[in-house]
Amino acid sequence: MPEIKTIDDVIQTLQNIVKESKLKTSTLGYFAALYLKVTLKVKQGIAEDFFDDGLRMEKLDIIFAKRYINAYYDFQAQKEITDAWKKAFNLSEKFWPIVLQHLLIGMNAHINLDLGIAAYEVTKGSNILNLKNDFNKINSILSSLVTDVENDLSTIYPFLKKILKLTSKFDNFLVDFSMEIARDGAWDFAVRLANSNQNDIQELINTRDKNVTETALLITNPGIIANIIFSIVRLSEKGSTAQKINDLTK
Repeated sequence: MPEIKTIDDVIQTLQNIVKESKLKTSTLGYFAALYLKVTLKVKQGIAEDFFDDGLRMEKLDIIFAKRYINAYYDFQAQKEITDAWKKAFNLSEKFWPIVLQHLLIGMNAHINLDLGIAAYEVTKGSNILNLKNDFNKINSILSSLVTDVENDLSTIYPFLKKILKLTSKFDNFLVDFSMEIARDGAWDFAVRLANSNQNDIQELINTRDKNVTETALLITNPGIIANIIFSIVRLSEKGSTAQKINDLTK
């Protein structure tokens, strides 16, 4: 497990995961590539004083990233991980999921489960409400990923946006999921953790993990029409896994 103490360590580790995934032709590299872009945006925001407390934000980013990174390496070592990440990583072993599904299921685990935990941990010993403004700022960056995902994938299947408009049901698949991420669920969860007895923390996390894992069904099984369209899109994807990862890092 790599040692991570700075945001640059996070970036280096994500770059290593991306490189490793390309060599192994592993679809696990899709989310890592997208997350690398997000982390670079957060680093830029810290440098430009976008956040109220840059030092605290770097600490939050490190705690947040380590939950994904630790889950990634523990999964490789066949160790126990949260159900939400297990659901996400297991998708990499299947042929039919399209790139979009790999990205969204990773976002589901990381934002809906990990973000609240990271916010709670970084504010231990202080008032979590002081984090609210910066939390909203980083959540806005994360929520914008739904649109970024569509744009990034245009090189893999240029007609994706046209397909998204074919049926309102399929279009609502993305809309509903982006709404799920944009909701205050992660913040409410962080506040609940901060206001709870230490002995209850793990049980709260386990319950949240179960709920987030159930949310993943919206991604893995969005309905008959969406599944048919996904199958068509999957068969028309251009490029190797490594090439798709490269497209996502641009």
